[in-house]
Amino acid sequence: MKSLFWTVIRTILSGLILFFNWVFTPKSIKRDTESQAEINAAAKDLTLYQYKACPFCVKVRRSMKRAALPIETKDAKRCETSKEELVAGGGQLKVPCLKIEENGEEKWMYESKEIISYLNNRFGQAA
Repeated sequence: MKSLFWTVIRTILSGLILFFNWVFTPKSIKRDTESQAEINAAAKDLTLYQYKACPFCVKVRRSMKRAALPIETKDAKRCETSKEELVAGGGQLKVPCLKIEENGEEKWMYESKEIISYLNNRFGQAA
């Protein structure tokens, strides 16, 4: 009975998180075509492993949206392949996690504040 209660609570909270994220979606920064193309090229080396309704993941995705960063997202909760990639590469099943590919090496960054700080430093304060 206790398990059912918490399942219902999680389902309701998840729905609310997603609803309010949709209602209050931030506007993306506008860049000239050439600048945005450079950002798009740089963002190809990034992948965000996340859960759709995780509040910390929503926080990171909102930062990405504000900065107009087309970073690939992978749902580590609903996709077994993404979950396996996250655990194999990052070492733990914890989200959000930003996979950064630079110079043939991979870096796995956890913690929403750290990810947002990295995006701000790399792409500007819009993130």
